[in-house]
Amino acid sequence: MSATVEHPAVVGKLSTLDRLLPVWIGAAMAVGLVLGRVVPGLGDALSAVEIDGISLPIALGLLIMMYPVLAKVRYDSLDAVTGDRRLMAGSLVLNWVIGPALMFALAWLLLPDLPEYRTGLIIVGLARCIAMVIIWNDLACGDREAAAVLVALNSIFQVVMFAVLGWFYLSVLPGWLGLEQTSIHTSPWQIAKSVLIFLGIPLVAGFLTRRLGEKARGRDWYESRLLPRVGPWALYGLLFTIVILFALQGHQITSRPWDVVRIAVPLLAYFAIMWGGGYLYGRLVGLGYERTTTLAFTAAGNNFELAIAVAIATYGATSGQALAGVVGPLIEVPVLVGLVYVSLALRKRFTPIDTAASAGVGR
Repeated sequence: MSATVEHPAVVGKLSTLDRLLPVWIGAAMAVGLVLGRVVPGLGDALSAVEIDGISLPIALGLLIMMYPVLAKVRYDSLDAVTGDRRLMAGSLVLNWVIGPALMFALAWLLLPDLPEYRTGLIIVGLARCIAMVIIWNDLACGDREAAAVLVALNSIFQVVMFAVLGWFYLSVLPGWLGLEQTSIHTSPWQIAKSVLIFLGIPLVAGFLTRRLGEKARGRDWYESRLLPRVGPWALYGLLFTIVILFALQGHQITSRPWDVVRIAVPLLAYFAIMWGGGYLYGRLVGLGYERTTTLAFTAAGNNFELAIAVAIATYGATSGQALAGVVGPLIEVPVLVGLVYVSLALRKRFTPIDTAASAGVGR
């Protein structure tokens, strides 16, 4: 996938694939919804084979989607990211303190009469993004190395904290506040398997591709010749994943439109607040454009694959909790695509000097 969607002046030079990204994503969502409604037994066929609770076609789409972007990461520059305490602290607080608390508050505030959807949204808020955020960050010309580090950090915390935070936000905190309590059943090993499959495989593949490619032909060849050929597959994988995901859940989404609207309202507020909070923090502490953008998208994105898998495993495939997880990407995908363009429009507000200084090196 190209990361060149930078400024209106260069839009005309982009490939049709990149320039019309919102159109392709909207079309993929529509195609998936239609297929899910008009092709009998399609959902059962797509779900017949699963990897860690995720449909095999979706799993393949996610792996194809993530590999090209991770192949672009300059792994020898990661130490410049891990030493940025402002970035690391901001990510931890936004993802693991503010994010879950905000989704809990929005779910109870806006869905007090719908406990199943409320629980599903809280689960979404606990599942921090480790997949699609890499795509949004790359399109918005964020810091690839920072994205790789923050996604890895989220993965570690996800394994350790997901079940603990689920117990706290669904059982302990509601009890303290005199609200209805529920429960969640998952294990750190279940989370770890998801992380190892959907992040570990493309991460290792991307690292080895760069290492072996640069060793054989040099960095200039790798970045100017090989990456342009590999890059578009990230978008192909994204579009394929969206089609399959919405084909699987098309009936649920189209048969309960008002419920989808009710679930969408807190999600819209959540994405806007989290992205805006990350952007504001980055501006205040002087992270520069690339790392501010990376922080904002990693804060706003969620791991809907994990949320859906946990909801289905705990409450069933036809439950309201599962539907809330499914509506997550229905809202997240177009909203974060829109925020990619908002980010690019705001890029001119950052001075090149500040941006280069925040990264430690020129990109």
